[in-house]
Amino acid sequence: MLTTARYGVRDLARARTFYDPIAQLLGAVLAYDRPDMAAYKGAEGGMFLIGKPFEGEASVGNGSQMGFAAPSRALVDAVYAKAIELGGKCGGAPGVRGPDPNGFYGAYFRDLDGNKLVVFRMGPA
Repeated sequence: MLTTARYGVRDLARARTFYDPIAQLLGAVLAYDRPDMAAYKGAEGGMFLIGKPFEGEASVGNGSQMGFAAPSRALVDAVYAKAIELGGKCGGAPGVRGPDPNGFYGAYFRDLDGNKLVVFRMGPA
């Protein structure tokens, strides 16, 4: 259903130092590289954009969150570790959420501007 998502950032070059390695781990490619915006395109066509807001300053949305699907739990762990290594803040270490051990496995973190993200795998290990 969702095909595009965007976060506003205060400093695009700084944000790229965070998102470029994470996108690479997830198999996304840089689809747009403009002075005001960068867009990462996933293998299935969805795009995640970061950039300067059209009006005003970037601010963190209260209750906003974006999610990246990963093909394995090991990749969830790797993306989370990379995010923390790059200066992201922990929002919930990798692990199973809910009663089904073969269900949702996710990790939560915040980017350098405070935007909340989750990387997850649905299904067994």
